Amino acid sequence: MNDSDQAAELRNSAFLRAARGEEVSHTPVWFMRQAGRSLPEYLKLREGVAMLDACMDAEMITEITLQPVRRYGVDAAIFFSDIVLPLKAVGLDLDIVPGVGPVVAAPVRTLADVEAIPDLTPDQVPFITRAVQSLVAELGATPLIGFAGAPFTVASYLVEGGPSKDHAKTKAMMFGAPDVWDALMRKIAGIAADYLAVQVQAGASAIQLFDSWAGALTPHDYVEHVQPHSARVLAAAGDLGVPRIHFGVGTSNLLTLMGEAGADVVGVDWRTPLDKGIAAVGDHAVQGNLDPTMVFAPTEVMTARAGEIIEAGRAAKGHIFNLGHGVIPSTNPDQLKALTEFVQSYPL
Repeated sequence: MNDSDQAAELRNSAFLRAARGEEVSHTPVWFMRQAGRSLPEYLKLREGVAMLDACMDAEMITEITLQPVRRYGVDAAIFFSDIVLPLKAVGLDLDIVPGVGPVVAAPVRTLADVEAIPDLTPDQVPFITRAVQSLVAELGATPLIGFAGAPFTVASYLVEGGPSKDHAKTKAMMFGAPDVWDALMRKIAGIAADYLAVQVQAGASAIQLFDSWAGALTPHDYVEHVQPHSARVLAAAGDLGVPRIHFGVGTSNLLTLMGEAGADVVGVDWRTPLDKGIAAVGDHAVQGNLDPTMVFAPTEVMTARAGEIIEAGRAAKGHIFNLGHGVIPSTNPDQLKALTEFVQSYPL
């Protein structure tokens, strides 16, 4: 197959067609966090290697991203990275602590703290470019999804100094120091946009903007303090000509707004019935949304629920099957293989 034939096959892949709202031969499927802790080959490769070190090693990124594609035969690969990797790349003092998550040594408090954060340039992440180029060559007609954390979630880590259940410090800045908040969100949006651009320019076929903590917001606060910044990231990715997926956790009250931020595909987590999610997003494709714990049910129970989701997805402009959040580390890979085969063979 020559390069032009492969490019045409890639463009006509089920995943990209569904993302564009076009007719597909089967419902495409991939899994958030498919490249990760549920795979024994991943655990073996990561032995003794810190998370951020793995995210900055082109060969390791490539291998980890490819592992679930080989094992499951999913319709897309997701670039192996972490929400805070771009911040590490620009020089911030942070680490991912096992069992805790990202921890920031000096949380952001003032405008001077924001101004001290450098912008991201491609020469700070050469390992990203090398990994994407290597992956595109290996994946052939299987699309690669670029990945970045959304501004609100990344800002929350920077302000809180680590994971938070109530995001009290984040909201205190948002409401009490809106000038600092706006500057921080603009800074992070710029970094996210540039980080995604590196991935797309190296060959990624789509992007996903992941907002882990947006569900902590009211619609009013999302519109006023968050949506414009996510929209900036999504607009920059759209200018590069790739489909954009926007996913948040616990965001049933924000789905319409997340679509309006500029997404082509809106991710629906498992808490929201897919038919209600489709009604909320309107003229956008959807992604989702099997409860991640359903993989622990008997296979026939899991696939029956998956069938219901595929049926509901018929009403959407386009439907990409996924879990309603990431793969749980204790998931049996054989169940994901069975789920992949079921979705891909389900008659449309």
